[in-house]
Amino acid sequence: MTTFIRFLFAVLVCSIATGTAFSADADKAKKQAEVRKSTQAALERFYKENPALRGEVKRAPGYAVFTTYGLSFIIGGSGGSGLAHNTKSGHDTYMNMAQASVGVQIGAAQSETLIIFKSPKALSQFVDKGWEFGGGGAIDAGAGGKTVGVPGGGGENVIADALYYTLTKNGIQAGGAVAGTKFWKSDDLN
Repeated sequence: MTTFIRFLFAVLVCSIATGTAFSADADKAKKQAEVRKSTQAALERFYKENPALRGEVKRAPGYAVFTTYGLSFIIGGSGGSGLAHNTKSGHDTYMNMAQASVGVQIGAAQSETLIIFKSPKALSQFVDKGWEFGGGGAIDAGAGGKTVGVPGGGGENVIADALYYTLTKNGIQAGGAVAGTKFWKSDDLN
């Protein structure tokens, strides 16, 4: 009887381990699908705001798209996720993004970021090493998918072999701040 109980226990442990692994894989695939869907929706919004971006993205060696959520009151922070896409290989790398800022600012917003890489080397460095940079002040407002940019905020920035675009999806942010942004590979989704 003891051998039978050990056998049942071993079967139970194997079943739980297999079920947990399957559940983790299914959860990972679900999260990857959500990021891809969010990326496509964000790209369509960028193309609607600036139709020329479609051609730039198509010609580029790669691009990255992020959706972030943030709050600010003097000190601000935002975070989100997205992916970097290699147009030559078709490979997607799932990534995270975080931003911290300090200054005269107040607000809450959901933003989308599009980075269009000008060279394969820039894309490779972004994916392999992450990316950090600082920024300046911004005054942006948006609601219901509309975006209003004020000089110094939103729009296009040129950063080391890449073009960087931001679109405020909803919410309002006002003020001037010094910000730092970091991008890195997602350990959970790759």
